[in-house]
Parts: sequence; structure tokens; C-alpha cells
Amino acid sequence: MPLQNIPDARKDIPQDQAYRKFTIDRPGKIIFVGHHLSTKTTVRCLVRKISLHGADLEVSRYLPVPKNFFLEILGIRDEIGCTLMRREQEVVVVGFNMLIDPEFLHHVVKLSFEF
Repeated sequence: MPLQNIPDARKDIPQDQAYRKFTIDRPGKIIFVGHHLSTKTTVRCLVRKISLHGADLEVSRYLPVPKNFFLEILGIRDEIGCTLMRREQEVVVVGFNMLIDPEFLHHVVKLSFEF
């Protein structure tokens, strides 16, 4: 008896588009990870959209963005480990190193309405 192969409809969707994105337009910082995990260099950014999987950031096209870094969102104490997925001019699309907690995402979205 052959096993049934049920196609996964989500496999053709890019990972950064598989999750619902919320617009928050909140200031943030990209924290570079240096030698021995030092975090001295920072770059300001604007977090336009966020999801459980990643975020869309706006950064000056003249500033470099490393492959791996920490993201800090204004008003949130935690830093989120990120990996650069793609960059198009000022728009930087990042994936979080692990899915963020839905309660944390709710807190971030809620803060954007209070700001």
C-alpha cells in the first residue's frame, strides 16, 4: 500500500512571507557582533514591520549591515538575534534566529499603538 504524498502549500512561499506582518514603525538599533561577541558598534534603524519570523527594517543605503547582528527595538529591553536575508536600497529584510514568542510580539505591537 503506497503512502499518500500530500503537497505542502506553504513550501513555495518564502519563509519571511509565511507569517503575518504587523506594521509598527518603531525606532531601533542594529548592534554589530564583534570579536568575542563584543557589541560596541550600533546603527540606528526604523523597524517598519515585524512578524514571528523576522522584520523589515529601514536603514540608510550608505550604512553597512552585517550578516548577523542583534536588533533592539525602542522600549523593549531584549535584543533579538537576526540574520540578514536580503537588502534592497534602504529596506533590509531580516529573519530572527528563532521564532519569537507570540506574547512578546503582542507586546511589541501593543507598544506601537501607545507610542
